Amino acid sequence: MALARVTVTVPARLLKEADRRASALQRSRSWVVAEALRGFLAGAVRDDAGRGARAPALVREDAPAPYAAPAADVERARLRHLEAELALTPAARLERAEELGRLARSRQRRGRRHQVIGFESWDDYDLWKTAQRIGG
Repeated sequence: MALARVTVTVPARLLKEADRRASALQRSRSWVVAEALRGFLAGAVRDDAGRGARAPALVREDAPAPYAAPAADVERARLRHLEAELALTPAARLERAEELGRLARSRQRRGRRHQVIGFESWDDYDLWKTAQRIGG
């Protein structure tokens, strides 16, 4: 399913209610808003005068896949991972950490960093430049 990002402005109180509902359901804010929009498009809609009018169901989809795993599942997975790591010997944990460090360094982009440095005065710049030459 293709997703699209939208920006909407809603009253702060309504957003707090949506966040509370998302937390209670262990879902994301996006999921709650999408469900509300599905319900609006499929259900009764009021016109500007407040009269009820039945809108045709414009959206028909299978039940949406959850955006994220429930918090309890994530917590259990993290605990299993921690227990597996603690079951290793200290030497094995150190070896694994070194391996991950090597992997991270191998994936870093090479080349010059672009950096902007500001100085208050020429004297500050001169001190910095001298320190760079010396190696400090």
